[in-house]
Amino acid sequence: MTPGLIISAPRSGAGKTTVMLGLLRCLAEDGAVVQPYKCGPDYIDPAFHRAACGRDSFNLDTWAMPGPLLAAQLARGGDMALAEGSMGLFDGVARAGEAGTGASADIAARTGWPVVVVLDVSGQAQTAAAIAVGMARYRADVRVAGVILNRVASPRHERLCRLALESAGIAVFGALPRRGDLTLPERHLGLVQAVEHPDLDTAIAGYAAFLREHVDLTALRGAASGGLPPEPGTLPPPPAQRIALARDAAFSFTYPHLLDAWRAQGAGILPFSPLADEPPPPEADLCWLPGGYPELHAGRIAAAGRFLDGLRSFAGPIHGECGGYMVLGQALIDAQGARHEMAGLLGLVTSYEKRRMHLGYRLAELSVPMPGHAAGARLRGHEFHYSTILAQPDAPLARVTDAEGATVAETGSHRGRVSGTFFHLIAAAS
Repeated sequence: MTPGLIISAPRSGAGKTTVMLGLLRCLAEDGAVVQPYKCGPDYIDPAFHRAACGRDSFNLDTWAMPGPLLAAQLARGGDMALAEGSMGLFDGVARAGEAGTGASADIAARTGWPVVVVLDVSGQAQTAAAIAVGMARYRADVRVAGVILNRVASPRHERLCRLALESAGIAVFGALPRRGDLTLPERHLGLVQAVEHPDLDTAIAGYAAFLREHVDLTALRGAASGGLPPEPGTLPPPPAQRIALARDAAFSFTYPHLLDAWRAQGAGILPFSPLADEPPPPEADLCWLPGGYPELHAGRIAAAGRFLDGLRSFAGPIHGECGGYMVLGQALIDAQGARHEMAGLLGLVTSYEKRRMHLGYRLAELSVPMPGHAAGARLRGHEFHYSTILAQPDAPLARVTDAEGATVAETGSHRGRVSGTFFHLIAAAS
């Protein structure tokens, strides 16, 4: 049974990630074996967590993950767990999926881990206490351990906030003064990838030093509690024995629990880099192109002749997710309107010149088999991109709906041994 804490907030942009990374580094420096997690379907933050503490971070998603998979995720040990929430603490979808609505509060209720709320108090003082009290009382099965004040303007501002919170019975673990330099660079899908940060370790060390100066780390660690007794867990089976996996700055959005599960069950992961013009290893049984940012590297991908020729001549099945699906298509049009010819294994043509956001959970029922899953299988995943489909002439891969059951036009497609989806697979539905 691993005690833990959930770092959450009333909304996005309150400073959760800065606090999470600083805490992970502090705990690791102090000798704790801390297991990081990310609530929800985010596939960028876990890489930052690993950089902060040296331990793989895994997603906890109550909408997409069946109970046995959640149990396997929660059985990863450590002295304590630290989970970063997504959006606001109670924000999820309207209709429950496998084990909940995807809200961070679902994980708090399931594990018994107390919540530490990061409160951005800019532009307010005593009202912060009303927000904290509301969060503490909103769900009886969720316990708020206390708050960390963020973006505090002055000692007087801090005093007003503290007095109000303490009079309401809300513990204050610390107060972080307003600083404009404590931010991570972002782009349209959120943070830039960890591998792209110019000096990530220095940035995280700065966050840790800042938290040591302004947060009571002893009290915070002492607030960790909860945790579940060991339960039988189930891991997703690998889709093949030897998997050629595209892995570089253009292809990196793969959920950590999938790769970990595949390796744990004996599959070999054979990484290759399309940006380095490397073809998929021909001895692999399957080629898997994850999502990422191919639109930022479309020219290099179109010019990567060894990669594209190797992809076209690959003998086994090929599957692409989101950006990987786009690269399997006929062409990708970048934000400036330039057309880049892709592999042409599918007829898909996508454009970033005509931007349209596609965001949300997806439930897909396969019309035909795809690697690792039979026709008729129901898969849960998440879609997030800004491309527009100009052509998708191949046969649909699946019937796809959103979290409320509405039909989604982005069905994916297949041709011969090649298939692709716009959603990122998280788990098979129970």
